[in-house]
Amino acid sequence: MEEKDLQKRKRRPAKAPDSGTGTTRKRAGARRRVQRKRRRQRNLVISTVLLIILILAAIVGFFLWNRYSPSKEQANLNEYYGIESEGQLAVIVDNQIAELKGKVEEGRTYVRYETVRDLINQRFYWDPNENILLYTLPNDVIQVPVGSKEYQVSKEKNTEDYVILKTEGSTAFIALDFVKKYTNMDFEVFKDPERVVVNTGTETKVATVKRKNYVRFQAGVKSPYLTEVAAKDTVTVIEALDDWQKVRTKDGYIGYIKQSLLNDERTEKREVNYEEPEFTSISKNQTINMAWHNVSNAYANNGILATIANTKGLTTISPTWFHVKDTAGNIDSIADTTYVNYCHQSNIEVWAALRDFDGGISSYEQTLELLKYTSRRENLINQLIAAALQSGIDGINLDFEMVSTECGEHYIQFVRELSVKCRQNGLVFSVDNYVPKGHNTHYNRAEQGVFADYVIIMGYDEHWGGSPVAGPVASIPFVREGIEQTLKEVPAEKVINAMPFYTRLWMETPKTAEEIASQEGTEAAEYATNVTSEAYGMADAQAIINNNGAQVTFDEANGVNFATWEKDGTTYKIWPEDEVAIEAKLKLMKEYHLAGVAAWSLGQEDTNIWNLIIQYTN
Repeated sequence: MEEKDLQKRKRRPAKAPDSGTGTTRKRAGARRRVQRKRRRQRNLVISTVLLIILILAAIVGFFLWNRYSPSKEQANLNEYYGIESEGQLAVIVDNQIAELKGKVEEGRTYVRYETVRDLINQRFYWDPNENILLYTLPNDVIQVPVGSKEYQVSKEKNTEDYVILKTEGSTAFIALDFVKKYTNMDFEVFKDPERVVVNTGTETKVATVKRKNYVRFQAGVKSPYLTEVAAKDTVTVIEALDDWQKVRTKDGYIGYIKQSLLNDERTEKREVNYEEPEFTSISKNQTINMAWHNVSNAYANNGILATIANTKGLTTISPTWFHVKDTAGNIDSIADTTYVNYCHQSNIEVWAALRDFDGGISSYEQTLELLKYTSRRENLINQLIAAALQSGIDGINLDFEMVSTECGEHYIQFVRELSVKCRQNGLVFSVDNYVPKGHNTHYNRAEQGVFADYVIIMGYDEHWGGSPVAGPVASIPFVREGIEQTLKEVPAEKVINAMPFYTRLWMETPKTAEEIASQEGTEAAEYATNVTSEAYGMADAQAIINNNGAQVTFDEANGVNFATWEKDGTTYKIWPEDEVAIEAKLKLMKEYHLAGVAAWSLGQEDTNIWNLIIQYTN
């Protein structure tokens, strides 16, 4: 047993002595395990970072996509056009969506009178008081009753195959087919939603669409779109907004498209199949040298010979003979045939004035009450023409100065109707106007320039009797501005500039402390002086200057002479309408090639002034 065990032990290899190799292997394995762990940690960090980057990129991408990707939402087109109920028709005129809606009835398109007047053809006139539609031609006025297919021209009845004028209460709707008969326009009706597109311009700026895209409600890709446009579609270009263009499609959508999507911008002419009526005018082959004769009663007519004798080169005289008696359209007349004959013997024409003040009516309200009724305008015109023919005058001078903004459309219709009667009877028709300012645009000088023979600028009262500050009656810059603004609307050969034969003496006195305190919070509080004035003729004004020993100097800013003096605590100021002032105005007449000059009024001038005037008018 011991021997066997000894043999087994002998067969087992002897255990090598420890040299450190095992420990090394253990350490190396540990290092590998650490490295693998670090790699796993590093990979985890990298993966986490990449994941965060991907998440952030996705968020940014989503944000950018949400912000900059084009919207595919279509706008509510009924809201866009303002259609609130069934049966309403949106009206698009050129590049504007009309506020008021039209309608389609019995296959015909009808639009509101106000839309026609304001956006299509201002010569249509609706009288809701007497339920009649009017349209003025050069020698006649078309009349259309409500609910009728008939209309009247030169007392002849004409018929259409549709009702021309329909009403809902006091609201008038006019058939566009009838409007087209007297207007350079075309129109087309579209559905979903119901709308009509009216084109009136003769030239339009257009562009071609490069590729399929959208016209959007506002300038931005996130704005809802109005309609889709195809490649090679033509759109009307309205205006640029940064890198967007405001455009109008053929079917009446007005919105925005990227500038980069358009090319071949050009001007296209619309084919015109309409012939404008010819408005003839009486034009004198001489420079007009006109003056108003302020005649207050019939007896004053007797002085006409002496009045003429004091003038030189006068071509035209305008006596203030006709006044509106009442709002029914009756007139008071002091016309005198003998007066006319004396003027004709001196080769002077008579253009008698009709005024809406200094007579039976003298307020804005009364002028409105007169002119807003067709029958009252007709009564006034008929009486006026009868008086003109009976007295043998050559023309009528319209001097209405009490016309409110509300009365504007009735006033210009009166001008149209009166011009027709004057044209039919060979009477010269002139119209007086204030110097153009923002508050008197409703006098519609452009339309006057079509219907009247002459448009007269009352180039004075820059500083009027109630002016809170002293100043010239008609400074040269004021007169020049009046001429330039008028010429923007009226041809020069029809424009007459009127000069004042009067001036104002201004008196300024310092306000007391009590006056200043009592005026706090009012417009008067900004002025430190009380200002009053008195009007004087040319000779009297010069006498006042001489009697006070005042020195006359030239006012460069106003282009006229000026004098001032102190007396008894009052400061006196005067800008005399003398030869210096009158000649400057005559030079403006020549500079702008006007039809002539006029003057207010005879009897206020220094007789020597005529020698100066005829140098510029003969």
